[in-house]
Amino acid sequence: MKFTPHLADIRFGCGLSPAVPSPVSVAQMLDSLQKPDTIAARFPIETFDLFQKRVAEADRLGTVKRKNAGTSVGLAAKKAGRVLNKEARIAHVVWMGQHLNRWTWTQAPLRERLSFFWADHFTVTGKAGVIRRAASPYLESVIRPRITGLFEDMLIAAALHPLMVHYLDQDKSVGPNSRTAAKGGKLTGLNENLAREVLELHTLGVNGPYTQTDVRELAELFTGISKQSPMRFKFRKNNAEPGSETVLGKTYGGGKARKVDVETALRDLARHPATARHLAWKLAVHFTSDTPDPALVEALTTRYLETGGDLFEVTKAMLSHPAAWAPKRANVKPAFHFMASAMRALALPADTLASLDEKTMRRLFITPLAQMGHVWEKPDGPDGLPEEDSAWIAPQGVAARLQWAITVPQALLPDLPDSRDFVKTTLGDFIPPAVQFAADSAESTSDGVGLVLASPAFQRT
Repeated sequence: MKFTPHLADIRFGCGLSPAVPSPVSVAQMLDSLQKPDTIAARFPIETFDLFQKRVAEADRLGTVKRKNAGTSVGLAAKKAGRVLNKEARIAHVVWMGQHLNRWTWTQAPLRERLSFFWADHFTVTGKAGVIRRAASPYLESVIRPRITGLFEDMLIAAALHPLMVHYLDQDKSVGPNSRTAAKGGKLTGLNENLAREVLELHTLGVNGPYTQTDVRELAELFTGISKQSPMRFKFRKNNAEPGSETVLGKTYGGGKARKVDVETALRDLARHPATARHLAWKLAVHFTSDTPDPALVEALTTRYLETGGDLFEVTKAMLSHPAAWAPKRANVKPAFHFMASAMRALALPADTLASLDEKTMRRLFITPLAQMGHVWEKPDGPDGLPEEDSAWIAPQGVAARLQWAITVPQALLPDLPDSRDFVKTTLGDFIPPAVQFAADSAESTSDGVGLVLASPAFQRT
């Protein structure tokens, strides 16, 4: 079990490409993570700071509409709000195209894989209006710059981000004995959503060493966490529960409510051995198998604890472990990974996606993606996309993949590659005889390309 370039691209990258060489070593893969993020500059996605300007304008128009209901001014604000929502909706689709182009043309494919992995770990979405389109700007600003840093820094940035506060209703949580609760009104109770997800999903894991008491105590510690317009973080001392809170046996606060106490608790959770094991297991499952080698999980756990949760070092430990290079490709590609790796295999020209209008992008990508089991940036819950292979090989999803593989490449590329060549550049060292035969004997180029993309050999990492 050792490094091979083709396996590196398939298992830890975005798939093989006829236009982008495969990495020649683990060192090269790791070095690519430390170089400037040139692919993001080439295919830009709006940062969250820029996205906040959309939210600010939506808030302004909403205020004008409410204050001038039934008047021409109010109607004009309502119309302008609809235009703003439409612009955000179109941008949301454009950003999906940018993600696809990044996966197609990057020379640092491990960065794309890690960015999507950690974005899914910290799943978040907006609930209504313009903010429904905020997930890609969040990924761009919160997740992508931190994939090689300390996990605790990413945890703090994600858990306290105003979009997470909005998604998990943290802004509706107040301490039962707080000044805000004493005044009465709408906000009088504790909301445990953020505390529960931080413990259960983001750090210790579902079976982690915490109790319902820990959830409640952490929720009380979090009560100052809130947001303000236009989708900015706000620590509201009047919302905070007075006194100290004890989480996993350690006490926080006790004096004036402070954001730093929340951050200290998050850092302690990030450094906990259960967090190390939970994240090690998730990484091993995502990149290798639903039943990962215990030695790999142990190695990642150990390295995490040795380095205080240095994600670059954990990634290095994963790529340096023999189990990571087992030749059997056990994992099924999630739906977006399947689509994006197909675009990479076809070396789809970057301007092709950029030229597609919203309707066409929905028809060729967003609707089929949903049929495969992934509604784009609209998760079923805070646990994100499923890791289990069975979730991606349900009959409907498999049928959608086959239909997409046969029809969409020819819609995007008028001159498809010869399937006899395509099978080699796409599967490299992993061409089963049956797929080779199908590529050689296909009745048409589009059929041959489609059969290669729909084959189990292409679907697995």
